[in-house]
Amino acid sequence: MKYSALSLLRNALSHNRNWPEAWRSPKPKKKYDALVIGGGGHGLATAYYLARDHGMKDVAVLEKGWIGGGNTGRNTTIVRSNYLWTEAALLYEKSMQLWEGLSQDLNYNVMFSQRGVYNLGHTLQDMRDIERRVSANRLNGIDAEVVTAVQLKKNIPQLNTSPTSRYPILGASLQRRAGVARHDAVAWGFARAADRLGVDIIQQCEVTGIRRDGDGIIGVDTTRGAIDADRVGVVVAGHASVLASMAGIRLPIQSHPLQAFVSEPLKPVLDTVVMSNAVHGYISQSDKGELVIGAGIDAYNGYAQRGSFPTIEHAMQAIIELFPIFSRVRMLRMWGGIVDVAPDACPIISKTPVNGLYFNCGWGTGGFKATPGSGWVFAHTIANDEPHELNRAFDLQRFESGALIDEHGAAAVAH
Repeated sequence: MKYSALSLLRNALSHNRNWPEAWRSPKPKKKYDALVIGGGGHGLATAYYLARDHGMKDVAVLEKGWIGGGNTGRNTTIVRSNYLWTEAALLYEKSMQLWEGLSQDLNYNVMFSQRGVYNLGHTLQDMRDIERRVSANRLNGIDAEVVTAVQLKKNIPQLNTSPTSRYPILGASLQRRAGVARHDAVAWGFARAADRLGVDIIQQCEVTGIRRDGDGIIGVDTTRGAIDADRVGVVVAGHASVLASMAGIRLPIQSHPLQAFVSEPLKPVLDTVVMSNAVHGYISQSDKGELVIGAGIDAYNGYAQRGSFPTIEHAMQAIIELFPIFSRVRMLRMWGGIVDVAPDACPIISKTPVNGLYFNCGWGTGGFKATPGSGWVFAHTIANDEPHELNRAFDLQRFESGALIDEHGAAAVAH
C-alpha cells in the first residue's frame, strides 16, 4: 500500500509523463492497403478484426476528432440481441456473443454487465407483440422470456405497477444476458488492441474528399493530405450521407439528433435496464450511481450534437410515470448524438457501386449494442469484397428489390 501511494504521488507530480501511451499517434502514410473512416467503436472494431482475423496489418483509421468523441461516447450503453426478424436477431446475437468475451479478447475491461433488459408491455397488443418476439427469439436460439406484472414488481420493487396508473403495466419481455457496457472503454479497448496489431490510428484527420478513378476507389483527401488506398470502409454514424455524396452515391438514410441525460449519483437502487415504448423512456443505473435516461429521436433532421428540451421533458414525464420515487432526483447533465436511420430501421453494411468502397451506416438507435458484431462482419466484407452471411441481407440492393427488414417494432424507443 505504501509503495502504491508513493507511485501515485510520483506520477501525479510528473503529470503522468512516465505513463506509456495506450496507442501510437503516427503520421499518415501516403498509401495503405485499407482505410477505415471513422474512429468510433464500429470503425475501431472493423480495423481490429481486419488485422486480427484477415491479416491486413497495413490499415489506418481516420478520425476527424478524437477516438470515441462521436456517438460511441454519446449513447446510453445498452446491449441486447432480442430483435424480431431472423436477419437482425442473428446479427445482434453474434455481437452479443462477442460482447461476452470482449474484455478477455481485448485484454481491456469494457465493464460489460449482464444485468438483464426488460421491455414493458402496457396494452393487450403490446403483450401480443412481446409474446411474438419472445417466440421468434427462442426459435433463433436467443434467450428470451415473458414476465408478468407480479413478477416485475417482485424483481423491480421500485416500478409502478399499479392498475390505476396512466399506462398500466401488464407484463414485459426479459433478456437476462442483455445489459450495459462502458462506452468509452469499448473505444479505448479496440483502439489499443488494433494499435498493437499494427493499425495506424490517426486523429484530427478529417476526410474532405473521396477520389475515384472511373468505377474504383483510389484514395481520400484529408486535412492532413491525400492518402491512397485500394479499399475504403466508411463508418461515420450520423454523417454517412455526407461522405457518400463525396463519392457520388446517395444513401436512403436520414440523420436525427438523439438525446439522453443522467441524474445526480445515487446509492444502488436499480440493478437492471427498463424500457417502455409506450411512454417513450428507458432507464438504467451506472456504476457511478447516475440514473441514465433516454427517449426517442428528435423528429427534425440535423447534424447538431444537441436536441430540443421538450424531448427531455417528455422523457422525464415517462420515467416519473414508471418510477415515482425518482420524482425529486435532480438532473446532472444532458447530451446529444447523431443517428442515421434507414427506412426499415436496420443498418446498411454493404459494398457500393464504387469498387473498393464500403459503407456501414443506418444503425439508428441500435448502434452501440452492435459494436463488435458490426466490426466483425464489416471487416469480412472489406477483406473479401463479399458480405458475410450475417450481413448479406443488409445490402444496399434491398432498397431496390424491396426485401426490407422492418425492425421498427423491436427497435422501439431509442436505446
